[in-house]
Amino acid sequence: MFDVKDTDLFDLEEEDFDTILAPDITFNGKIKFTKPFMIRGAVSGTIDATSDLVIDLKALVNAEITASRVLVRGKVEGNIIGRDIVFVSSTGSVSGDITAKQVVLEPGSRFTGKCTMTQ
Repeated sequence: MFDVKDTDLFDLEEEDFDTILAPDITFNGKIKFTKPFMIRGAVSGTIDATSDLVIDLKALVNAEITASRVLVRGKVEGNIIGRDIVFVSSTGSVSGDITAKQVVLEPGSRFTGKCTMTQ
């Protein structure tokens, strides 16, 4: 297909995540973390991280997001700042602005917003 650096985020297994927000959980507020985090449920508020964030297939996130690397497989409503990369997979949807060094929008993904690539 194509080669994108920093996509070892796809190689992370469930046990590589310290915290996984389960599909049946809804969280409102601010989330801060320093180790890889996966969202499978619903989150509203802000997410501030120094690590990786995976928004899984059926997750719904309505938040302002800042993280090192962000993989979107589910739905995000809000702005995303990725220090390294923001990757929106073919199942992912982002409605908001994306800012990152590297931005990947897979064919089939949905994106509405402004994209800014930093150096």
